[in-house]
Amino acid sequence: MANNRNQQLVVQNARAALEQMKFEIAQELGIQLPQDGYYGNMLTRDAGRIGGGITRRLVQMAEQQLAGRY
Repeated sequence: MANNRNQQLVVQNARAALEQMKFEIAQELGIQLPQDGYYGNMLTRDAGRIGGGITRRLVQMAEQQLAGRY
């Protein structure tokens, strides 16, 4: 996830959890993340796969929480 100043997290403490999720998903997909934090040389396809994995996992977590409420 890019560190963009225009992106505001609703829950500020979620940043560390999202970063951890990014590393977990990249590892599951066999994608090596750059050690220096610069993602400019990363393949767009790989970045999209990681972002898609994060989105799928977040949707799954939300669905589980909603299912528990009703």
